[in-house]
Amino acid sequence: MKRIITVLVVAFISTIFSNPLLAQKQITLEDIWASRNFMAERIDALNSMNDGEHYSSLDQVEGAVEINKYNYKTGSKVQTIFSSAKVKNPITNKDLAVIDYKFSADETKLILTTETEQIYRHSFVASYFIYDIATGKVSAVDKATKQQLPDFSPAGDKVAYVQNNNIYIEDVATGQSKMITTDGKKNQIINGATDWVYEEEFGFDKAFFWNKDGSKIAYYKFDESAVKEFNMPTYGTLYPNDNKFKYPKAGEANSVVSIYIYDVKRGETKKMNLGTVTDQYIPRIAWTNDVNTLCIARMNRLQNKVELLLANFFTGDTGTMYTEESQSYIDIHESEPNFFYFLDDNKSFVVLSEKDGYAHLYHYDMKGKLINQITKGNWDVLTFYGINTKTKMLYYSSSETSATQENIYSVKLDGKGKKLLTLKNGTNNAVFNNTYTYFINTNTAANTPHYITLNDGNGAELRVLENNQGLNDRLKEYQLTKKEFFSFKTSEGVELNGWMIKPANFDASKKYPVLMHVYGGPGRNTVQDAWGGSDYFWHQMLAQKGYIVVSVDNRGTGARGKAFKHATYKQLGKLETQDQIEAAKHLGNLPYVDKARIGMQGWSFGGYLTSLCMTKGADYFKAGIAVAPVTNWRYYDSIYTERFLQTPQLNASGYDDNSPINFVKDLKGSYLLVHGTADDNVHFQNSVEMVNALVKANKQFDLMMYPDKNHGIYGGNSRLHLYTKMTNFILKNI
Repeated sequence: MKRIITVLVVAFISTIFSNPLLAQKQITLEDIWASRNFMAERIDALNSMNDGEHYSSLDQVEGAVEINKYNYKTGSKVQTIFSSAKVKNPITNKDLAVIDYKFSADETKLILTTETEQIYRHSFVASYFIYDIATGKVSAVDKATKQQLPDFSPAGDKVAYVQNNNIYIEDVATGQSKMITTDGKKNQIINGATDWVYEEEFGFDKAFFWNKDGSKIAYYKFDESAVKEFNMPTYGTLYPNDNKFKYPKAGEANSVVSIYIYDVKRGETKKMNLGTVTDQYIPRIAWTNDVNTLCIARMNRLQNKVELLLANFFTGDTGTMYTEESQSYIDIHESEPNFFYFLDDNKSFVVLSEKDGYAHLYHYDMKGKLINQITKGNWDVLTFYGINTKTKMLYYSSSETSATQENIYSVKLDGKGKKLLTLKNGTNNAVFNNTYTYFINTNTAANTPHYITLNDGNGAELRVLENNQGLNDRLKEYQLTKKEFFSFKTSEGVELNGWMIKPANFDASKKYPVLMHVYGGPGRNTVQDAWGGSDYFWHQMLAQKGYIVVSVDNRGTGARGKAFKHATYKQLGKLETQDQIEAAKHLGNLPYVDKARIGMQGWSFGGYLTSLCMTKGADYFKAGIAVAPVTNWRYYDSIYTERFLQTPQLNASGYDDNSPINFVKDLKGSYLLVHGTADDNVHFQNSVEMVNALVKANKQFDLMMYPDKNHGIYGGNSRLHLYTKMTNFILKNI
């Protein structure tokens, strides 16, 4: 008997070493969501300093928080600007737990951020302190209560901030504050900050801006008194708290937005003339280089016309210098910080527009006359980084190489001398210094984590800042397979891009189940040659368990021009669902796919598409997981929804014909619905109404709700629990 056991052990060991796949580790959910074994090292929160030769960084050093100054070229530390080990909170006499900072323009002072409390996605209140670098003196911005959005004046002698929906200006030397608005009131009037929907869909929460010499502040005033309240209970106490906030759903009343300019010296406030229409949007404002002239972007409610107005402080009058219209919509969204940029000579500006069918940069004079189109081609500018005002060189990223890749380029203002600045394929993201003579580039690829380098303004790699060698070495211990890219044509002749992860021991003669991972929303891609983070490892784990994981970008997604992205206009969900069904058909025809075992998983818009595919596409999907889905666009916010569907009053069929709540009778497969009850974005109401419809149609389903969790469903072990739930559902039902 002993001899037999010995022979078996030797044989087993020999098998392991002859087959490396058997010797490698299996990924666990705890690896991904508990121990965080697969977290890539990044370089965050670097701030370029005025001279362009140095940057600052917030560092943890031996239990203390430090703000340090480094040399770009060498990476060596030049100075410790601030250390929490040496500076005490003047109110509590404890260490200052600094989590962020901001310099004054002359870099002699800092605003230090501590004790934050989140409001929505971007906004928060915090306790702020002003730190004088030369003297080491620290003082609280306000001792009584927390503030929002403090910002130094250009001279650094004043700080403006928002507190309880009003704007204040504090004199740094004396610590005395002056209230410059007085009508701020919760759920009624907001001065200097944005309402929920502007913050979420236009992507900014700071709504006041100093002019160039600090003599004036331009600010937004939101009158949200006519906007209906949404109530969101939170639990954990004997009587749940009822949180109420203004949330304009599609077709409902929005805030009335007005723009004011405050003269700091005179204490005088003037309202700018935005016309007689009040049901409109002001997605951006920016000072020109004339200290008395403000540029205001005005957009109609249907979001198919935008005008740039020049507003004069002395008269309040406005004149239109630029107008753009579209048959569908003009996309001013959260990910684009600005779509226009004024040159220092105050004689011209650059604007980003899709007017020729692709997102490109244009150069105009201040009267709105086109000087030249700067970038051209059948590809999109993805990010406009800015312009070197001395050399008149512009910096941007684009999809010129491929819709799945992002590379960085420079080009002269006249459109000549275009140069590729990135050396590696994949997805590249840059952080430029103030003078555009250096940039820190983060490159990732589908199967390669963050590779971070310092490059000069011409793209030459000067040194490697982070290569994630430690993570790469750890990954060699695991049974991973390459994410492979593919494309196919639908029955309508539309070419779609996708990626696929196969099991490590893939055998083309076998039949495998498939999980399709989807987002699919307007302008947002999942099929990118980029590192996928935690979801990448979850997909690899599923591949280890014998699944093929696939993602396909349907019509409506980005980086392929206006026609492809805007194809879904007024019928959101229709073409996207058709394309995902076509993808399932394509996969089902592959010899190694079991077409009877295709499932889908998606979050937010992806949860919406999953729900549609499980109902309108019920014949092609065996199971689906919808996390935080929109189930009827009538429940979602005005700006996002109406951008793509117009209002329910104008386009009722566009809302109803593709809302999954109206098609639950067609559900055939296994359906898991997941939502956080404190989701201020896609309200839990969506899932409640979906449940009502499913029950009414006598359809069985699985439901998981996460109390007091927002749209991201994180914290308190919820991510590990959620992914365990989804994994078990997949193993059981697909």
